Amino acid sequence: MEEEFYFDHNDDTQRSVERYEEMIRNHDQYFFDAHAFEHIIDYYIEKNDPVKALQVTEYAVNQHPYAAGFLVKQAQLFYLTEQTELAFLALEKAEMLEASEAEIYILRGNIYNNLERYSEALDNFQKALDFAETTDEILLQISYVYQNMLDYENAIIYIKRSLEQNMENKDGLYELAFCYDILDKQEESILFYQEYIDNDPYSYAAWYNLANSYHKLDMFEKAIDAYDYAILIKDNFASAYYNKGNALVQLDRFTEAIGVYKQTFEYEKPNAETYCAIGECYEKLENMDEARAYYKKSVKLDANMADAWFGIGVTLNFEGRYFESLHFYKKALELDGENPDFWFAMADAYYKLGQIDQSIDAYNKVLEYNPVDVEAWLDYSTVLYEQGKLLEASEAISEAIKNNPDAAELYYRMVAYLFAMGEKNDALLFLETALKTDPDKHHILFEYLPQLQENGSILEVINRYLK
Repeated sequence: MEEEFYFDHNDDTQRSVERYEEMIRNHDQYFFDAHAFEHIIDYYIEKNDPVKALQVTEYAVNQHPYAAGFLVKQAQLFYLTEQTELAFLALEKAEMLEASEAEIYILRGNIYNNLERYSEALDNFQKALDFAETTDEILLQISYVYQNMLDYENAIIYIKRSLEQNMENKDGLYELAFCYDILDKQEESILFYQEYIDNDPYSYAAWYNLANSYHKLDMFEKAIDAYDYAILIKDNFASAYYNKGNALVQLDRFTEAIGVYKQTFEYEKPNAETYCAIGECYEKLENMDEARAYYKKSVKLDANMADAWFGIGVTLNFEGRYFESLHFYKKALELDGENPDFWFAMADAYYKLGQIDQSIDAYNKVLEYNPVDVEAWLDYSTVLYEQGKLLEASEAISEAIKNNPDAAELYYRMVAYLFAMGEKNDALLFLETALKTDPDKHHILFEYLPQLQENGSILEVINRYLK
């Protein structure tokens, strides 16, 4: 027996669902109008139950065989339940019924994009543009395809076209910022956001992205001003507070940064990253107790926050508690074993504890992961030199120069080692190279080996270059 129930678009969704579930329980066939079916399908989608939603579309398609919208919805659900071929089949049927329905091509384009069949995705989105009343979202979808193709120039073109139609599309603004960042075109992004703000001065997203572009160009004062405008428009904009704090840190305004970081807690739950940033500010202010307290809060929220474990070690090292610091450096390295800064701290702590072999091993790790760290090469060679390993110290500096040919400090250090080894002629050759590279740094030679200030040959060469 078939019982008919007619519901118009004002019918209560819950009543439609109850009637539908009653039909299923009774193994019966009730008739629902199209709007009722739409409500029922959306109800199960919102409940995150695509299988039941798909079941509803089967009834809807059977009862309303000429409604292309149900086939599109069915295709969407087929794809969600990993039945891609059936999704394409449903879209073909929908296209035969209503070839001018933009949603058919939008969905097919998205499926092709996810399958990395980018040419077919673009073809379908272009068809959708022909039929859709509003196209800003379709243009944004096309930009996503180009991003997946790593063609960020074309992606930017389509994002801008999208924003021309809908300046309120915040997703477009953030996607544009991402593409400019990938292409390292911060100056171009600044010009765009400035023009955008001229047309929409109350767009907090535009001010925020402008600030981020300034930040990436190390224009921190301008970045802070732009973050302030974003916050003025949207006072609960936690990300703007956080990034403003980062900009203040770059200007060594650590006390101000702490206050701004803490403001984020008024609008979002405290998180490990912000606690760690606050800890670093206190560390820079040499308030190690507060720094350690915030680093501990960070790892309590996220035990995988390597920087916070490292920060605890730094505070202990500052207090001369070198052995204790090693424990926390090791915790950091367990999480990020290729971080040269962590290994550098380990090498220093081992050195201060007199564990020279371990220090040398740690320095080797630093230089393996960051061979352009001039300070690490200098410190490493110093350890070798102090152990009487003059040849190894000079060989280390030679290797350092290969990786850092423009670092005058390395040439001056080589001069010192060669003189200590009695190789005067080679030392003077390196001294000339050092002076050609940067004559103003010649004083570091005497800081390392003060006795060389009395060496006539060295003074003669230096005076010749300084004149």
